[in-house]
Amino acid sequence: MSTSFDLTRSTAPASDATRREILASPGFGKFFTDHMAIARWSVKDDWYDRAVQPLKPFSMHPSAAVLHYAQEIFEGLKAYRHADGSIWLFRPELNAARFARSAQRLAMPVLPETDFIASIEALVRADQAWVPTATGEESLYLRPFMFASEAFLGVRPAQEYIYSVIASPAGSYFASGVSGISLWMSTTYTRAAVGGTGAAKCGGNYAGTLVAQLEAQQHGCEQVLYLDQAGENLEESGTMNLCVVTADGQLRTPSLGTILEGVTRASVLEVGAKYGLRPVEEPITMAQLRDGCANGSITEVFASGTAAVVTPIVKFIGAHEQFTVGDGAPGAVTIAIRGHVLDLQFGRISDPNGWLRRVL
Repeated sequence: MSTSFDLTRSTAPASDATRREILASPGFGKFFTDHMAIARWSVKDDWYDRAVQPLKPFSMHPSAAVLHYAQEIFEGLKAYRHADGSIWLFRPELNAARFARSAQRLAMPVLPETDFIASIEALVRADQAWVPTATGEESLYLRPFMFASEAFLGVRPAQEYIYSVIASPAGSYFASGVSGISLWMSTTYTRAAVGGTGAAKCGGNYAGTLVAQLEAQQHGCEQVLYLDQAGENLEESGTMNLCVVTADGQLRTPSLGTILEGVTRASVLEVGAKYGLRPVEEPITMAQLRDGCANGSITEVFASGTAAVVTPIVKFIGAHEQFTVGDGAPGAVTIAIRGHVLDLQFGRISDPNGWLRRVL
């Protein structure tokens, strides 16, 4: 059976003028390209109907399983246009592997990693004109996702699924950019627990964080700092992994298990060594964060993620306390690591690890 994603061109694509206007100020997640990749799965037929086709709404029965039992997973990665006009992906095989792990956790069919990457490359080729020429951090954000489409009511894994990829031109995720953000230290909500779905990238994980995100915004914070279910150890932020730089040269990040295994997180841990940092994956307590920021043993804190890249965290605010990291400005190490990752992604420096994959 063919694994290619054959293209059917849109008969009503955005005009060149419309596309230029969008790419001049894309924001994040506001606009979408002309096409989508799609594949279907059923117990009877396995994977079939792979294609890239015009972007259009899905039609589902009101009893579609995803609407009632939340069987849904997704990924996020970007396509980058280099100075010579070529287009590249950054470590897509890690996204493919994580997508497979998420599917297994939610009792969904596993899309072969070759199909995952083929679908993304086919969509990028179809919509290559939508990949921005970067003047800053502009890129084409890619959103692969899969959901249970079978029409039935009953608590069991669905027997039919739809996989798709959509694309959206994107600028910086945070308007504040490298000026730094503040995190709200939530004591009311937790993101995940041992045995839960914290390590899977599924929509339900994010739905449960929205009320906490609103709480953070009400207190002037851009994002939430989540603790574990005991309220002791740092976990992650709403959309990002956390990293701490110490005065003695450690790059610390919470251990995996109940948090997402971020692609940028993994990359940052390797890049940090180039700046004299020793990567350490181990629990970080709230007390260690608070005391370290107070006594200077913690010099910088930042978040990492596909959308956020590397974003400095300069302040923590809670119901009864607040404290600043360092002097309240983005740290030099954070800025250096951020620049290194972006330079890799946009092809401005060599790629000794072979993290980039050329599409066009």
